[in-house]
Amino acid sequence: MEVGKIPESVLKRSVLKPIKKNRPEVLLHAAVGEDCSALKLAEDEVLVLSTDPITGTLQDMGKLAVLITANDLASSGAEPVGLMLTVLLPQGCEEAELKALMREIGAQCDAFQMQILGGHTEVTRAVNQPLISVTGVGKVKEGQLISSAGVKPGMDILVTKTIGLEGTSILAKEKEQALLTRFSQRFVDTAKAFDEQISVVKEGILAAQFGVGAMHDVTEGGIFGALWELAEGSGVGLEIELLKIPVKQETIEICEFFGINPYGLISSGSMLMAAEDGNGLVMELNKQGIPATIIGKATAGNDRVLLNQDERRFLEPPKTDELYKVV
Repeated sequence: MEVGKIPESVLKRSVLKPIKKNRPEVLLHAAVGEDCSALKLAEDEVLVLSTDPITGTLQDMGKLAVLITANDLASSGAEPVGLMLTVLLPQGCEEAELKALMREIGAQCDAFQMQILGGHTEVTRAVNQPLISVTGVGKVKEGQLISSAGVKPGMDILVTKTIGLEGTSILAKEKEQALLTRFSQRFVDTAKAFDEQISVVKEGILAAQFGVGAMHDVTEGGIFGALWELAEGSGVGLEIELLKIPVKQETIEICEFFGINPYGLISSGSMLMAAEDGNGLVMELNKQGIPATIIGKATAGNDRVLLNQDERRFLEPPKTDELYKVV
């Protein structure tokens, strides 16, 4: 395709045609010439918005675009409703690639009962690979909105599932041949399948109903970055026990292979939470088949401390994600 807006015929058959009308709240739908979307919400509902680009991988980027957006909304306790898409394609990109991307996005939206509300699709010299930027739209009942700034001293800090799921899956897919020089095909395939656990929508909604104090999905910068951001947003300190942070053996071994730190690896699939009754929240999550682990407590003051047996060291502000040292 040539540089500029994609032709209207391509827009209609490869972008708009696959879009389904999944949500009754949507008043204005994606269409040729339609610049906006519109939603009708109940009087006691709050609109929640998020935005994110997908830049770390080309594999499954449509699926990841929806998953990451739904996770962001869930961290506020919101039900995902829909998303706005900006898709930038490099010069020479084929229509078949665009169509496949939209099908992938649409299938994941269907899984969450989300709707593609609209957006923009363009071929541009400004990118050398496809780039997706997503604005997510969700809703939550008034009074049930969760903020990452809601941590209070004394609250339990817990994390769901295990860290590094997204980063491990990306590395296993993008660096499969390198990994096969040391690991079996079965090992690599197991790691590749970690992306099936990336959604945290279910635990976010459950935790909001339970009465969680704060939530933050663990993305770029890994668990160390997420812990810092959670504490910084609430103005509290932390005492975190390193050995309690759950991490799969595949993640550990793949990170060792590439010489990177699993605690700084992009970790969509894990939700960081703060709660007055951490044990109660863990039990509630476990009832629904969601593993969760208490890894420490929030403290008064500004010290963010990592405890590793007799060793005591301080967390630092988020750094560049470990993934970018490899891919």
